[in-house]
Amino acid sequence: MNNLHKRVVISLLLLLLAGLFMLLLNLFFGSVTIHPKEVISAFLGHSADIAESRRIILYEFRFPQAIVAIVAGAGLAVAGLLMQTLFRNPLADPSILGISSGASLGVALALFLAGSFSGQAAVNMGWFTSIGLSMAAFAGALMVLFFLLMISGRIKHVVTLLIIGIMIAYLTGSLTGLLRYYSQKEDIQAFVIWGMGTFSGVGSAQLPFFTGAIMLGLFVSILLSKSLNMILLGDRYAQNLGLNIKFQTRLILLLAGYLTAIITAYAGPIAFIGLAVPHIARNLFKTSDHRILIPASMLSGAVLALFCNLIARLPGLDGNLPINSITSLIGAPFVIWVMLRQNKQSILES
Repeated sequence: MNNLHKRVVISLLLLLLAGLFMLLLNLFFGSVTIHPKEVISAFLGHSADIAESRRIILYEFRFPQAIVAIVAGAGLAVAGLLMQTLFRNPLADPSILGISSGASLGVALALFLAGSFSGQAAVNMGWFTSIGLSMAAFAGALMVLFFLLMISGRIKHVVTLLIIGIMIAYLTGSLTGLLRYYSQKEDIQAFVIWGMGTFSGVGSAQLPFFTGAIMLGLFVSILLSKSLNMILLGDRYAQNLGLNIKFQTRLILLLAGYLTAIITAYAGPIAFIGLAVPHIARNLFKTSDHRILIPASMLSGAVLALFCNLIARLPGLDGNLPINSITSLIGAPFVIWVMLRQNKQSILES
């Protein structure tokens, strides 16, 4: 094993250790601080050593929430990396094609229609709050994704597809605004809260499906490492190597949209993780090789999501802060720093 491979392995192990450390902090701290001995006892099966209320907090709330943060952070980071590679744009992220906006439109449409037909606020219908929002968001995201896949075969340049995706985001955003205007105030409040994002929206019963679906997408992304490396070198070079550009473009769109749709449906539109984390991985590992960047992005996204989730539940806070506020607060300054750094490097090279 040469020095480069050693450095990569050590860096990945350090990220893994950082993730485990952040996981433990997420279990220890919150509105109720739980002693580390109690946490260890609970997960070793020694339930008699911990109060019933704290055991419920760990099993039913903190542990599922931490797992959702890990999986969602990894999924959004990989989706962002796929978008940045496909469009060769450092500012591309999972929401750039309007898939997140489609999910928002699905939620707004469901709230408006349910409220119109029932004559009461949709959130007052018990089943709708927990199940309906996720289903509506997933349906809206898939609607946009299938439309993009349908037109992608007719488009020669990915830049054109990018512009169409941005226009779709504007269009769905406008329709969402109109639906919100005519919705009842209780439904508007529910929509706003959903749009703030949360890692606590997936219960223990839904956790296996959510985790399994995202892990499947992450596994497929690893299989695409070689194709992504070729695409990064340019379409003509990739075609000369025998890569089917149209097929790979559709596959990457499908994979990124699949990850974004599921995460947005269950956790809401989480901002900046998909945009910032690929840059973090590139700066940490100093490489453009997707065989390294994909696992690095997974681990970095999981660590960042756990950190944001911890900040949102700091002791002394009444309830959870919106995840989007925390991710934007951390991600925006970092992206600005990356852009300024790249601009400085281009000036020095010229």
